[in-house]
Amino acid sequence: MAMAISAGGACLQWKNSSSHSSGKGCKYTGQSVRALPIRILTVGKKRSPGVQFLVDEYIAKLKCYCHVEDVQIRSNPKNARNARAQVDDEDTAVVNLIRSDDWVVMLDEHGLDIGSEQMAELLGDAGNTGALRLSFCIGGPYGHGQQIRERANISIKLSSMVLNHQIALVVLLEQLYRSWTILKGQKYHH
Repeated sequence: MAMAISAGGACLQWKNSSSHSSGKGCKYTGQSVRALPIRILTVGKKRSPGVQFLVDEYIAKLKCYCHVEDVQIRSNPKNARNARAQVDDEDTAVVNLIRSDDWVVMLDEHGLDIGSEQMAELLGDAGNTGALRLSFCIGGPYGHGQQIRERANISIKLSSMVLNHQIALVVLLEQLYRSWTILKGQKYHH
């Protein structure tokens, strides 16, 4: 099975994830890849100290490969009383932080199920889209609103299970680090 995703004129094509068993399966392994700055937009409550420790650790590791900006957006910024209004308020807050030249990846439980090699290819392919920044969006407790769903260039999922925004952030950062080690042909990923 092949996947093709249109991203503002660029077409990202991925092979079946079962065909990749190691970093050697990534088409960019060992090649020069344009490192887009990464911005992670996370909607949620204040992070626990343990989660923040892991976030800081992975951001420090990723700085060897690219610039990473961690942006926290308060859940329910206008203290809405119903879930729909809350999602709409969070949606507006997220969309207001995205530039027109960002390549946007929405993390969503219904997104494409990709493996680590495909995540590495996503980073490599995004560098070829003409975008100036790669923005990953992690939604709040009720998910993403319509504006971000329409703005996203691609929607992926980190797991078949629903993840708390703090756990999703740690998993995303680890996968970004793993992706860069795949791209560079380093020994972190087996």
